[in-house]
Amino acid sequence: MSATVRIPTILRTYTGGSAEVAAEGTTLAEVIKDLEQNHPGISARILDDAGQLRRFVNVYVDDDDVRFAEGLQTGIKDGAAVSIIPAVAGGC
Repeated sequence: MSATVRIPTILRTYTGGSAEVAAEGTTLAEVIKDLEQNHPGISARILDDAGQLRRFVNVYVDDDDVRFAEGLQTGIKDGAAVSIIPAVAGGC
């Protein structure tokens, strides 16, 4: 299945500046693997050393937070929109 992956500004150095890229896969894990094949180094910014989503990275598939779905096994339908959103923290 083909998905459109929205890339946050901080990760666009891996995609040649592109804000959106296409990736293939039937699960989020497969999409991230395809991203890595086409944009080396990007998966290390999304996944930790254990191969799990980093705590400070939120990923949505068609507006659904994958942490409340099936995580990396979340299914990807053809034409899905995957959004990678780094967590933002701050305060006074």
